[in-house]
Amino acid sequence: MAFLKAKWIVPKEYKDIKTVNVFHKEQDKTETLLPDNLKNLHIGYRKVLKLEKNKNIRIRVTADDYYKFYCNGRLVGMGPAQGYFFDYYWNEYDLTDFLNTKENELFFDVYYHGLISRSYCSGDGRIGLIAEITDGSGKVLEYTDESWECGRIAAYTGQKVIGYDTSFAENYDSRLENIKYEPASLRTGDHIFHDTAVDTLAITEKAPVHTEKLPGGGYFYDFGEEITGHIKITAEGKAGQTVRILHGEETEDTPLKVRYKMRCSCVCDETWTLRQGENTRTQYDYKAFRYAAVIPEDGVKIKHVSVVVRHWRFDDAFCTLETNDADLKKVWDICKSTVKYGAQETFVDCPMREKGQYAGDLTIMTAAHLVLTKDASLTSKAIENQAQSAAVCKGLLAVTPGSLMQEIADYSLQFPLLALTHYKCTNDLRFLKKNLETSKEMIAHFEKYQREDGLLAGVDDKWNLVDWPENLRDGYDFPLLRPMDRNSPPHNVINAFFIGAVLKTEEINNILDIPCEKKSKGLIEAFNRAFLNADTGLYTDSESTLHSSLHSNVLPLFYGFCPKNSVGKICDLLLEKGFCCGVYMSYFVLKALCKAGRYEDAYRLIVNKSEHSWLNMVSEGATTCFEAWGKDQKWNTSLCHPWACAPISVLAEDILPNMPHLGHIVYKER
Repeated sequence: MAFLKAKWIVPKEYKDIKTVNVFHKEQDKTETLLPDNLKNLHIGYRKVLKLEKNKNIRIRVTADDYYKFYCNGRLVGMGPAQGYFFDYYWNEYDLTDFLNTKENELFFDVYYHGLISRSYCSGDGRIGLIAEITDGSGKVLEYTDESWECGRIAAYTGQKVIGYDTSFAENYDSRLENIKYEPASLRTGDHIFHDTAVDTLAITEKAPVHTEKLPGGGYFYDFGEEITGHIKITAEGKAGQTVRILHGEETEDTPLKVRYKMRCSCVCDETWTLRQGENTRTQYDYKAFRYAAVIPEDGVKIKHVSVVVRHWRFDDAFCTLETNDADLKKVWDICKSTVKYGAQETFVDCPMREKGQYAGDLTIMTAAHLVLTKDASLTSKAIENQAQSAAVCKGLLAVTPGSLMQEIADYSLQFPLLALTHYKCTNDLRFLKKNLETSKEMIAHFEKYQREDGLLAGVDDKWNLVDWPENLRDGYDFPLLRPMDRNSPPHNVINAFFIGAVLKTEEINNILDIPCEKKSKGLIEAFNRAFLNADTGLYTDSESTLHSSLHSNVLPLFYGFCPKNSVGKICDLLLEKGFCCGVYMSYFVLKALCKAGRYEDAYRLIVNKSEHSWLNMVSEGATTCFEAWGKDQKWNTSLCHPWACAPISVLAEDILPNMPHLGHIVYKER
């Protein structure tokens, strides 16, 4: 049990807030009627106490939505990992090195986001803090109750939203930092806690690698690479004077230099108002950026600027690629950095615009993360989060565990593949068996859309994606309406993913030695009758077209169910077309070629220098992978997008073992 005596505490004005159920099918529109004072809300919680400074003084803590915890003014940690209220995560810290021999102040800045989004599981009215301190024997020394103090932190001002309801602009007034404390109120919470604590983030401080004065006043900072973190500034001035803070992933030819109106639809232009004298401010929510501009009002002195970098506990030196191929090393390096900064308390699709854990992205990112870390804990959490979305729909959600109920059929159907990726790294049969039932129920959901021959038609309750962005679908000849017309005929890609899900679920049953009905054989036969062009040996996009896109052909090869006499023809088609697909689909292209033994071809695609390549990203200044192949190839491109990290797992699992002259991967001893 996570907490023995501790209670959920809130300020008294929030103790009677009713919770709202945010779970619903995406197309079932609902209204979340939370008051405005439950949006962008920061509450400070405090307790001053005496604790004997000995070993093994520990604290367990969680909050809704998020906390930053300070002991005697020093940051201890932040969290919790995003999760559903019925499987709520908590953290544990050793306080020994933070304590004084006299009085100790525990302070929590607890944030409630309040919007329906991918970044927080919020908008449901569940707010508060719970914490409990124990000694080495497990004896409870202190816990949250009415003796704690709390109050609104009024220094956070404004309601300007950044991204897709992702975060709020941090306009901050240091003159309003003094909190009007009052005794905390108890609140009956309905959170059900996760079995064990989750890992806390790695937090380091990084100085800029380049600083220059701006022509109109202020300073420009380059941190050397795209990072995820919080800018930290020390400034000195008079009360009421301001500092303008800009973040950007790129520079531009303007006096301010920083492209703060980012391509990814985020505008990072914030204001910090000073109190009298010297002020130090570290922003609360994290951003993805490389550059910053700090522009003080006349008379304000900027004394220090750095960035507090945050990500999952990633050891850069643990896994390295040794190669003499300079181009291959460039691709590896940007992919590796993307995995590093895209792994927060959850895997995120991009650490700026959405910060959502998308299921399709997980297929690619977990495979890379497992190669680079040999640690399955974050992957386990990601799979659990997706399985938990069955509470909304047995067909699973596309992005979990946020409060935005988005559904994408292509992504849901990759769940068994994801479970197998975890198993092949861990050999954890228990976890595999746990997720078998989820796979079966997910398939059963889609079976409701089967026509007589078993093919799916008119899957109208979920988005049929195929690929993204839309202009990189290689002319896929089928109307991908959103929602899909219920009476529409079958199309190729959704059925290929469906067959793949059935095949992978059958594989799971085989591993677990569980007898099961072999449904895949009949489905493959129906798929070939519907989509295989006997004249060309290639697959068409639908029954009513002769167009054979990359997307319609790569998945049958990837899942291994195309006829043997089509393998070579499909490989040739993939090479002819190159990456005429989104970066997301490149994973399936590379793995499919390797499955056919075309390792040299896969390698050549990885290091190609066309406009659709990782080296094109490098030529455009990338230190992390882009959402699209180039900055201008998608209207709202993020410049750190982990669905682009396919080369990591493909090189480790397929290419390098079969082409050792290219190099090898080295792991250091832990």
